[in-house]
Amino acid sequence: MSKLIIVESPEKAKTIKKYLGTGYEIVASKGHIRDLPAEKLNVDVKNNFEPKYAIIKDKEKLVKELQDKVKNSEFVYLAADPDREGEAISWHLAEVLNLDLNAKNRVTFNEITKTGISNGMASPRAVDMNLVNAQQARRILDRLVGYRLSPFVSQKIRRGLSAGRVQSVAVRMIVDRENEINAFVPDEYWNIDVKLTNSQRRTFTATLTSDENGKVKIGSEEQANSYISRLEKADYTVKSYRKGTRKKNPAPPFNTSTLQQEASRKLGFQAERTMRIAQELYEGVNVQGVGMTGLITYMRTDSLRISEEARAAANKHIEAAFGKEYLPEKAPYYKSRANAQDGHEAIRPTDPALTPDIIKGSVSADQYKLYSLIWKRFIACLMAPCVQNTVKAEINAASEADAKAGKFCVFTVAGYSVKFDGFTKLYEITDDEDENSSVPELKAGETLKMKELKPAQHFTQPPARYTEASLIKELEENGIGRPSTYASIISTITKRSYILRKQKQLVPTELGGAITTLLKDEFPKIVNTKFTAQMEANLDEIGAGESDYVEMLDTFYNDLEKSLEKARIDMKDVKIRLQEDLTDIPCDKCGTLMVIKTGRFGKFLACPNYPACKNTKPLVVNMGAKCPECGGDIIQRRSKKGHTFYGCANWPKCNFMSWDEPAGENCPNCGKALFKKKNGKTVCVTEGCGYSKKTGKKDE
Repeated sequence: MSKLIIVESPEKAKTIKKYLGTGYEIVASKGHIRDLPAEKLNVDVKNNFEPKYAIIKDKEKLVKELQDKVKNSEFVYLAADPDREGEAISWHLAEVLNLDLNAKNRVTFNEITKTGISNGMASPRAVDMNLVNAQQARRILDRLVGYRLSPFVSQKIRRGLSAGRVQSVAVRMIVDRENEINAFVPDEYWNIDVKLTNSQRRTFTATLTSDENGKVKIGSEEQANSYISRLEKADYTVKSYRKGTRKKNPAPPFNTSTLQQEASRKLGFQAERTMRIAQELYEGVNVQGVGMTGLITYMRTDSLRISEEARAAANKHIEAAFGKEYLPEKAPYYKSRANAQDGHEAIRPTDPALTPDIIKGSVSADQYKLYSLIWKRFIACLMAPCVQNTVKAEINAASEADAKAGKFCVFTVAGYSVKFDGFTKLYEITDDEDENSSVPELKAGETLKMKELKPAQHFTQPPARYTEASLIKELEENGIGRPSTYASIISTITKRSYILRKQKQLVPTELGGAITTLLKDEFPKIVNTKFTAQMEANLDEIGAGESDYVEMLDTFYNDLEKSLEKARIDMKDVKIRLQEDLTDIPCDKCGTLMVIKTGRFGKFLACPNYPACKNTKPLVVNMGAKCPECGGDIIQRRSKKGHTFYGCANWPKCNFMSWDEPAGENCPNCGKALFKKKNGKTVCVTEGCGYSKKTGKKDE
């Protein structure tokens, strides 16, 4: 009889099998096998919030196979991912497969390599019920909020809406930012630059920063002109010229949050895409000459810790590839955030010797891009700082008359040059340094020639809309969610149409704004960042065995029920109408303008005078394209199973249909409508034409 190891992913199973060999059978549970069924609340609030779990649909056959394998195994190891979710999966498996919860059968792998697997198998432990209870508490909290609040929100705004515990806070942050932008009143300000030439005829530009009264703030053209009139007559003299050096230290290695932020900025990846690719790199890739191996350590972490073995391997590579001078005098150690769980190392390559060039031919384009980012960031974080030569000059500007009267203006210019590139040889940090890198050699007291005065009007700008990167950073800084949840938060609120993506910006929809206003007015704790962060802290305490999850749930539920009861009274006869739900289509029976509603099979038109008038009719969405077969309008339709397709409005006389959305343009060959394929191509579906063109990347 062999020993059975149950992991989450089939890909991880392949990699582990390579290292353990005979005597072990590795199978995958493919994620959770048990959950709270969606049809009901399935939490017994009167019995210590006892959850009522059931086998997930379509997993019954898999569970039966696992039960048979357990019966024929010498011992069973539970090897789900090394986080709370993985701990909960292991517990569910133990419960369903009748395994001893006190047995030391839980193993975790920080990296899917020979060393990582050997270390994990050498340190089995019992399933950690504190971590399980923390994850159960999170699941139950989310279920309570969803099943108690969602019906109320749906009743007051639109059928089928959902109010999530953490997602609602994220939507509020985006809505609040949009409100800030809309309420922003710009202030005018002016800068004055001067173009100067020194005795060696080197030209440079300096900026007015102060005068005899201190720091200069110019708020109008009149003020700017007043300074210009003084400066046109002024003599320009070097007041001071200082040289120095400074060190620019590398950024720390990635944790989950910073990986998602940097992948968004540098690669244009959405958080969900980043985490999917990182999971693939963690679980294992078949690298030519190496075989199946995990390329990175576990990617759901808030730690910046680096093992000494990894540090030594990276130092060896740095010295060999760049030279000993690229190793720092003192080894850098990075401190994790105060609320970090620190259960795993930072995200790093499992073997620094596996450079991006070595693995390039064995991975997909996306895997290569993300691995390169992780590898370079990790190696760079252990390299010597970049050393820069700095220079700063102050230039005095005053006419003879002003100087006698004690009046003067001061211009400044700063610059730098690279003395030693250090870590920047491998990895550049994006920053906002606005410095002139070519300040000429100057001497104190030197007279300069003024060539041009350049006043420029500016206006203060509103705060920027959130991008995925900046929202994730804000969520992390406010303690909202955990590394494993950032991607799903953004994905969920996008799919629910509470926000939209405009290029890289996250913009709230009218629906998102309405839900946020309702929750702020009636359930302020649900969308309060500090309250939500405290809930995360409470979950951490449960995970550490420092508090009881039933007590926490009881307190939360009682507050929720009181707020819900008050909201029902406050909004007894209130119905929130969204502008986007109103139409100019009159009701056939009573003449009232109809509204858009959402039912089981999608959107439809209904009379707002219900129940006095019960008239409804299908909502026809005209796609602005003509049928390639008969020339009729193409409209959006929905199949019996709820899938969207596009067909001719002249059906059943014309039976044209397509699963692909019209592109809004016509074929240059035949003039018929073009359609957008999911592979990123725009094609003509007219028989015999064959026109197609590449329109961009596949949807992320």
